[in-house]
Amino acid sequence: MPGRRSSPPHWGHRLRCLRSASACRVWGPPQPSPPLCRDMALQNALYTGDLARLQELFPPHSTADLLLESRAAEPRWSCHQRGIWSLTYKEELTTPLHVAASRGHTEILRLLLRRRARPDSAPGGRTALHEACAAGHAACVHMLLVAGADPNIPDQDGKHPLHLCGEAGSLECAELLLRFGAKVDGRSEEEEETPLHVAARLGHVELADLLLRWGACSNARDAEGCTPLLAACDARCTSPADAEATTTHCLQLCRLLLSAGADADAADQDRRRPLHLACRRGHADVVELLLSCGSSVNAMDYGGHMALHYALQGPAAALAQSPERTVRALLNHGAVRVWPGALPKVLERWCTSPRTIEVLLNTYSIMQLPEEAVGLVPPETLQKYHHFYSSLLALARQPRSLQHLSRCALRAHLAACLPHALPRLPLPARLLRYLQLDFEDVLY
Repeated sequence: MPGRRSSPPHWGHRLRCLRSASACRVWGPPQPSPPLCRDMALQNALYTGDLARLQELFPPHSTADLLLESRAAEPRWSCHQRGIWSLTYKEELTTPLHVAASRGHTEILRLLLRRRARPDSAPGGRTALHEACAAGHAACVHMLLVAGADPNIPDQDGKHPLHLCGEAGSLECAELLLRFGAKVDGRSEEEEETPLHVAARLGHVELADLLLRWGACSNARDAEGCTPLLAACDARCTSPADAEATTTHCLQLCRLLLSAGADADAADQDRRRPLHLACRRGHADVVELLLSCGSSVNAMDYGGHMALHYALQGPAAALAQSPERTVRALLNHGAVRVWPGALPKVLERWCTSPRTIEVLLNTYSIMQLPEEAVGLVPPETLQKYHHFYSSLLALARQPRSLQHLSRCALRAHLAACLPHALPRLPLPARLLRYLQLDFEDVLY
């Protein structure tokens, strides 16, 4: 690329056309194919937001409908001569309008639009409106829409601008798009996702609320049969530190979607239901909400797994989210118990959550763990939870208490109506909590 000249006669000599190496004129009727600009001074002014310099480069009656070359943000593997693959930065095409929109340079954007820059130009696969929405620059979004930008044009990935409004700070952008005619249920081309799917997947409660108020379908399905409720329940925590915030957003989204008529038992193509996914991610509050809305606790996916299986096969991060609450809620709503032969594996996996082991074993009238199974628990865990594991070891050599046997008999008698009948029994609160498998941190 040529260096910056000290005193150019005028800026038109800095431009080079795609089809010609000669300089381009910048006034008169627009060219059929926009000229390609390799001028560093122009690009520096655009990226730094130097309005005064750009006013010199784009005088009145000139056109700003140019093409720029930019490097992709990430290197990509590409094959060169003799089949050798290497990591290179792919050159992509953009326009001054895209640069200004993505960086929030509103005054420069206004100047470019006055200089006949086309608002729907997409040389790199995205329009300037996509860039402004992805960056959350509402003022730029408004300016482009007023200039005639189409809010329903898909980008190279088949996503509309509204699909890109899932990040923080983009709520105002989404509202502007809807006011200017964006389709609230517009679908991406490959995934067939609606903007509500995106908002649910990203945990954007305010955006989901906005979309629902504009008439978004709460039961829309994407290409894999996933609904927004399924997407919300599958929200994963990136670290234990954000577990509480993720669960809170997930709970708020699920309440919002359910109040808007979302089906609590809608299954995707693999027959996974919201309850399955909430159990897998360890969202105990969401599990309790879905169960209260009538989710089928023993429904199976295509692999034959039920919600309790998902809860017990969840990631280690679920330990920070009280897995015992999820397991207890499922068992109190009639979940089929774990096959006794699998209990040693459960003990090995969840030994650092003794309450999870406690609530499972308290659904059996006899101890289902062989004495040698305690050898699966690391010595440091045995030491840390000495009181609990001492009681478990003692039960391997004696029967359960009469009180516990009475609890098991009453729960077995209520069976299918367990979640509805237990709270209605005229019993003291303490006894009722006992029947509902309240935690005591000891087995007897």
